Amino acid sequence: MSVEPLLRITGLTKRYGPVTALDGLTVEVPRGLIGVVGANGAGKTTLFRILLGLARPTEGTVDVAGISVAADPVAVRSRLGYMPEHECLPLDQTAADVVATFGELSGLPARAARRRASEVLDLVGLDEARFRPIGGFSTGMRQRAKLAQALVGGPDLVLLDEPTAGLDPAGREEMLALVARLGLFGISVLMSTHLLDDVQQVCHHVLMLDAGRLVVSGPTDSLLERTGTVTVDVGHGAAAEHLAAELVRRGISAAVVDGRVEATVDGNDQLDRVRDAIADLGLPLYRMGSRLTSLDDVFLQRAGRP
Repeated sequence: MSVEPLLRITGLTKRYGPVTALDGLTVEVPRGLIGVVGANGAGKTTLFRILLGLARPTEGTVDVAGISVAADPVAVRSRLGYMPEHECLPLDQTAADVVATFGELSGLPARAARRRASEVLDLVGLDEARFRPIGGFSTGMRQRAKLAQALVGGPDLVLLDEPTAGLDPAGREEMLALVARLGLFGISVLMSTHLLDDVQQVCHHVLMLDAGRLVVSGPTDSLLERTGTVTVDVGHGAAAEHLAAELVRRGISAAVVDGRVEATVDGNDQLDRVRDAIADLGLPLYRMGSRLTSLDDVFLQRAGRP
């Protein structure tokens, strides 16, 4: 029995005058945590606007969970949650009131909306702050409040537009952890971002766009390959520099990258020589493993970028 894809996009083109934002996009995307990646102007926001029924395609069709956006945009929108990139929540209202209001707009009775708002604010880590005005929130808290309003209606699919924008490293990790949790509740996610590391960390499937065209679509794991590079963590500073110099002396290409030694090896013999060098120098070995290609590498290769 075949499973209906989350998105079925056929020949999707959107032009704004002389500018082509999407160019003949054809792809099927499964349910789950999906990353939509590309630089600014790649067509990510235009795709979201079409899914939400806020823009009509110049050509082509889009189905969401088997429902045509063109034929029944209201039915599609009722199954979607949307977290925009820009500031969109009233700053003088409490998070509880704002999220409950969005719950009522999605069709929930007032009491059920208030209860559901409490649940999703707890989910995103704002339970204790729910009665505070949003204007007093930090950037990370405002992002989580936007995520809560996207979830309050119980959507099948949530569209997240640059959810980690403006966040510090700790806030970014917290937001990505929340995104990863959504899959546990059976909610599919379409996360638009230009940060490929974010997608590599949490998404099961990747949709790469460049200048409105499809670069590649596929499972994240299948796009990553093991390289001949071994990453060795013997501690930062002098220890890493010492090991890199010793490996070069022994005929192995090596350098210190972000505090770790990256050595290019060809077969088990050279791998044994890396191990022996660590032992001979009396260095601690915290971690050693084969490095994978990153999604940045995949994007540059498939898009034909230098």
